[in-house]
Amino acid sequence: MNYITQDEPGIPLIPVTASSLDDFLTRQSETLNRWIKSSDFNAKPNEYCMIPDESGDISQVLFGMHEQSDELDAAPIWAIANLAKELPVNTYQLDADWDDAVCVQAEIGWGLGAYRFDFFKRNFLEKPTPQAKLNVSKERISVINAYVDAFTLVRDLINTPANHMMPEDLSELTQDLCMQHKAQFSEVVGEDLIKENFPAIHAVGRASDHAPRFIKLDWHSPDYAGDDLPLLTLIGKGVCFDTGGLDLKPSKFMRNMKKDMGGAAHVLGLSHLIMSLNLPVRLQTLISAVDNAVSGDAFRPGDIIDTRAHKTVEIDNTDAEGRLVLCDALAYACESSPDLIMDFATLTGAARVAVGTEIPALFTNSQSLLQNIQGNDVNLGEIVWPLPLHNPYRYMLNSPVADMANSSPEGYGGAITAALYLQEFVGESVEWAHFDMMAWNTRERPGRPKGGEAMGLLVAFNYLQQRYKH
Repeated sequence: MNYITQDEPGIPLIPVTASSLDDFLTRQSETLNRWIKSSDFNAKPNEYCMIPDESGDISQVLFGMHEQSDELDAAPIWAIANLAKELPVNTYQLDADWDDAVCVQAEIGWGLGAYRFDFFKRNFLEKPTPQAKLNVSKERISVINAYVDAFTLVRDLINTPANHMMPEDLSELTQDLCMQHKAQFSEVVGEDLIKENFPAIHAVGRASDHAPRFIKLDWHSPDYAGDDLPLLTLIGKGVCFDTGGLDLKPSKFMRNMKKDMGGAAHVLGLSHLIMSLNLPVRLQTLISAVDNAVSGDAFRPGDIIDTRAHKTVEIDNTDAEGRLVLCDALAYACESSPDLIMDFATLTGAARVAVGTEIPALFTNSQSLLQNIQGNDVNLGEIVWPLPLHNPYRYMLNSPVADMANSSPEGYGGAITAALYLQEFVGESVEWAHFDMMAWNTRERPGRPKGGEAMGLLVAFNYLQQRYKH
């Protein structure tokens, strides 16, 4: 636990900017001035200065802030994120003249910064590492925990290696989440995918000893009659490991493919946030969970497979499997005429080439949806970036022997053609947003450790809060 709620205040954490430092020093004692100057504290972002009292204990901590609030890293959520791991074990408390919403964001960031993935270290259970705690108000703790738990869930799922995170494990974790929030759980497993008309999911996952699954969570806000609420559908790509199939990935690209179920992790984390904070919606969360393995029964380049929408697909590349498992889920979702579909997937390397590893690419079939989602990002501490659903590129998915191909041998515009493939399975009257993200931090930043990461979660939930206001 990284938080505590108690009446006795913790050690104050006081924000200072480089431009306000001199003014701050004029109001302090000469001794304190000398201490701060000798500590070489200049109030730059992520700098901090621990100030002792007469007995040598920490009496307060100054921390540097960004001067410009329009910088991405200047968002309140990252203000004290680095302090959670760097300060000595003790109880601290934010002491800032900020409004409640900003304080909550900073306090959430503390928990994100404290994150560790050490389940598989020998001393994890024997001797847990003590951590600094942040004292927060009882009124804010439930919201803070909802966000931190959502991020932790996403990160833990992605960081867990594939030998501990296969389709059956995703199923079990989804069941646990359903029990926690009194949601309904159902799934279709193995050969039943053929009987229940999920042929593309079955084709991708059939080669593995770990049976493919279509996992479903259903929930509605207990404060409202379910039928009176808008239906929100979340869809996650759950490729628990991606060898590339018979179009085998080179080893350097296969190394981190435990993260290829990052889309599933995202929709579970987002679902937890929606249910914890009781958004007034009917929530349907769908996960296509497979292991894209290699065996004698693996699907092959040149194969023609059916889909739930009964559009036949020629397999150009078995490493373009994510769109295959998503297309059955999208077709299923549209059968219920949802108010909105959001899907999350670690879908293409092309999106990473286009916008890098830290920015999710956003595609949508609605211009107003695009503007509203993208318009809610910078102050949240993350951004998403729109790429076009450029229909003239649809010809790249043409097939001479099937209704379409699953990828283009040309190799250009790969993120766009992948999104265009998915759009084929979305009803024209359904609003749809597709997030193509890395789900992995390649570098360490305050509040964002290297490894599995929730990307686009803050933007998506902020938009959903505004769309579905109480």
